[in-house]
Amino acid sequence: MAQSNETALKVFLLQGFSVSDNSRFCLFILIFTVYMITISNNIFIVVIVTNERRLHKPMYFFICGLSFLEIWYPSVTVPRLLWALLTKVASISIVGCMIQYYFHFAFGAIENFILAIMAYDRYVAVCNPLRYLLIMSPQVCLKLLLASWMSGCVITGISTLQVSNLSFCSNNEIDHYYCDFAPLISLSCSDTSRVQMSFFVFACFIIFGCFLVISLSYICIIQTTLTFSTFSIRRKAFSTCASHLIVVILFYGTTIFMFIRPTTGDLLHLNKIISMIPSILTPLLNPIIYTLRNQEVKEAVKRFVQNMPE
Repeated sequence: MAQSNETALKVFLLQGFSVSDNSRFCLFILIFTVYMITISNNIFIVVIVTNERRLHKPMYFFICGLSFLEIWYPSVTVPRLLWALLTKVASISIVGCMIQYYFHFAFGAIENFILAIMAYDRYVAVCNPLRYLLIMSPQVCLKLLLASWMSGCVITGISTLQVSNLSFCSNNEIDHYYCDFAPLISLSCSDTSRVQMSFFVFACFIIFGCFLVISLSYICIIQTTLTFSTFSIRRKAFSTCASHLIVVILFYGTTIFMFIRPTTGDLLHLNKIISMIPSILTPLLNPIIYTLRNQEVKEAVKRFVQNMPE
């Protein structure tokens, strides 16, 4: 390391992606384009659901909440990555790193909770349709959404305090494009066993706890749907859950891999690539999936466009 211990205590160096100058510029253009489309699409979904009275239903309330989250989730890491690709500036202050760590994992935790709530919403809609609007009242929906935000922020706050209290020695190079837990913890010269155990417990509680709720909800949905007398009713019931199920598979397929892999070794480099899916690709695909597979949303988009002033 060319930098001294004193400098290392002030900044971290995000290694990002080792690419040539030409590839760096192409990667910048690609990620910038995806990011701008992501932000635009999610803002559009929020505007559509907010302004279209026919979409003022529990399912679309949670879709709006998810899209609002997906505006901020990639914004924690992508702008910093774009800046590094454009300027080759790799340094980030320790305070900035901890802030990025907190918001990235807080928003990730909140997305887990929202996806679990959406699965419960679909369970009530299919398995208890006569009481659906009573159970999923606007007040209940708002409380569930606020609880997901509060839980994600509080749990991640505890983890962030633990990581920020660690001592970091001469090596300050983070083998990632953002301040992720595994490469960050590997730089500490403190005993990290308790911090790693705490992070593992929190991750299991959030990821596998929410995944269990989703799994149980869909087991009940499938069991109920199979009791329906006609195929058309079964297909309609499954179609109301299809978009959410696609998003769940895409999100959890990558998230579970990222948190069950070792915190050291060659898989850290693979994790750098895989982490772009929930952080960059999923926020892009979510509004597209919900729009293309939902007739009510497509009709609302058509009405919104038609009513726009020329």
